[in-house]
Amino acid sequence: MKKYTSLGELLIDYRNFNGISQADFGALLNVDIRTVIRWEKDETLIKTSKEEELVEITFIPYQLIRNLNASVSIPTYYDFGIRKYALSELSNELPDAKWMKSNMDAAASRIRRIQYDEDIQNIMRYTHFQYDTSKPIDPKLIWEAVRLLPDLNMIIEDDAGFYAGHSVIFPLQFEAYLKLRARKMDEGELSMADLANPWEGEKSNFHSFDITADCNENIHYLIGKLLKYFRDSQDGDYIYSAITSRYDSFEQVEQVGLKIIWEDRTIQLASNNEAALRFQEGNFNAFLGISL
Repeated sequence: MKKYTSLGELLIDYRNFNGISQADFGALLNVDIRTVIRWEKDETLIKTSKEEELVEITFIPYQLIRNLNASVSIPTYYDFGIRKYALSELSNELPDAKWMKSNMDAAASRIRRIQYDEDIQNIMRYTHFQYDTSKPIDPKLIWEAVRLLPDLNMIIEDDAGFYAGHSVIFPLQFEAYLKLRARKMDEGELSMADLANPWEGEKSNFHSFDITADCNENIHYLIGKLLKYFRDSQDGDYIYSAITSRYDSFEQVEQVGLKIIWEDRTIQLASNNEAALRFQEGNFNAFLGISL
């Protein structure tokens, strides 16, 4: 993560990350280029009434903008690649998985089931700028996952009510899981026919399309809901899998009992990402102390 001490620096990096000129950025926010220049030079702050529009246009977390858009800014770390912020270097890394397990019953009223078109739009918006491409773009697939598995398809909001992250889990047919595992199919090729009612059939297959949040606190709440679901389920005979290129979760994945099946460094080299695209799988039985 990079440490930001001013909003101007953040806006410059946003434009560079997305390849947007000052003039085009101003047009998006309905301001002239001189205003953008003043913002980026930290000569003027953005009006509070404009902050919400800035969040909608840039998809930058609201709390990060609030921290920096102040007469005395709060230095904050941020990574555009995974849309995540932290207040210090110590909080950059994800918490230890054992700590997350011991605190997984902590409740957060800001988590709810995916239920609005705007939820899907935010999920797909996040997905489109990730390094691991070939993700599904058909909203119907996510809506069906919500219907089949409502407890694990969630949105988390920040304290101001803005989108802060999501969890999208596909209950898969066993054949679809095997194709993803063997690289005979990409996630973008998944269809409605590849989804199944969870806990039906010989073995249940839960594929994590994406779990993300804008800070470690919100990630913890989403992971806590996931772990509680499997802790409280009656059947522990399942496979949990994911395809990801996140660089901040290697230790946690190993701690909870998932193994990396394959890695692909082609995308990593092409995008200069910090981690390779990888397929990981397993279950949480041993981690949660569940014996079959």
